[in-house]
Order: sequence, then C-alpha cells, then structure tokens
Amino acid sequence: MTSLVLLMLSTGCSRRHPGRHERDGLGFCAPSGLRMMSPHQERAKRAFDIIVSFVGLIVFSPVIAIAIILARMDTGASGLFRQERIGREGRPFTVVKIRTMRDAPGTTVTTRNDSRITPFGARLRRWKLDELPQLWSVLRGDMSLVGPRPDVEGYADRLRGEDRVILKLRPGITGPASLKYKNEEFILSCQEDPKKYNDLVIWPDKVHINKCYYLKYRFADDLIYIWKTIVG
Repeated sequence: MTSLVLLMLSTGCSRRHPGRHERDGLGFCAPSGLRMMSPHQERAKRAFDIIVSFVGLIVFSPVIAIAIILARMDTGASGLFRQERIGREGRPFTVVKIRTMRDAPGTTVTTRNDSRITPFGARLRRWKLDELPQLWSVLRGDMSLVGPRPDVEGYADRLRGEDRVILKLRPGITGPASLKYKNEEFILSCQEDPKKYNDLVIWPDKVHINKCYYLKYRFADDLIYIWKTIVG
C-alpha cells in the first residue's frame, strides 16, 4: 500500500512512471504459467554467456582501454570503479565499471542530476559504455549477460519467500527490469527522497519482474532483451 501511495503522489516528471507489471513482457506470474529454469536451460545460458563475453572482450577491448584512460583524466581518479555487490546465492563479488562519477560523499542511489556524475561520465552512462568491463565478470561466471542487476549489500536480505528464487540467477548486465527502468535516474531525480522511492516502489517492482523472468524463463527472451539493450 505504501508503494502505491508513493507512486500516486509522485509528481513533477514530464515522463510517466512505468506502472507495476506494465508492459514488462512478463505480466503476472500466475501459478499455472510457471516453469522454473531447467538444468539444461542453465547450461545453455552459461555457454551463451561464455561465447558472447569472450568475443565481446576481444571486440571492445580498444574501446574499454580508451574509455578507462579518458575516465581517469575526467574524474582525477582510477578509470575503473569497483564495488562489492551481491551475486548468485547471495555471494558477494566485485563489480567493475568504467568510472563515471567523482569521488565524493553520496548515497548508492544515483539520480540524473547527481553532481558526482561528470560530463564525460554522463555520456558513458547514456550509451551504457561504462558497463563494458562487466563482460569480464560474465566470462568469470560472476554475472550473466541477462539477469537482475546486482544490488549492493542489504537488499538481498530483504527478499522473503518466493522472491528469494531470484538469488538462483547470476546478476546480469541487462534484463527485463533494467529495460523497464532504463530511465530510472530520471524517475528518481523527480522524487523528494530518491532512496526511499527506490526502496519502496522501484526495487519491489524489480523483484517481481526478476522473479517472473526466472519462473517463466525462455532463452529467446534473453536474445530479445539483449537486442533491445543494443538498439536503445
């Protein structure tokens, strides 16, 4: 109920917030429609991750190297940003991204007008180029190309009951929740308390979407999510 009230009271955004369960490609997880990811599907998904991430690292390594150098010059810090996130089965791992923000105090929730984001960093984030180093995490097995975005410590502990099935998934570079909330930073910038809005409205909806992704998994959907991410 609190989430619904916050959603109805949020104002000031020129773009409408995507409604819960609205056009996420998954709909409601009705019990009759559930089909948990099979061992065969898990192996096929992992094989696809290995092949694509390996090729991707070869193809994009020059872009990653140049972006790291420019990010270091832009932020005055290391060109790579490292942070501990929670992965499959609740195990922590280190996520690596190209640095897009100045090293300054702030929350883990980022809005579009966050003063820590540099002009060059904003361009990287707009084109998702800051995510390219995560291909290494995919190749290592810490992440997948498609799956829930890895959360910082604390959020996985809030998962209860059936929602905990999403911990069976490797975190992803993209996914249905990421696509639905591709304008998340804009949405949060419209809120008086971005972190509270994220915790009470956006995060629970992402949990629902990611749970449905696991329970109604199809490899063909992964290809669709990757394509939608590439074309924007």
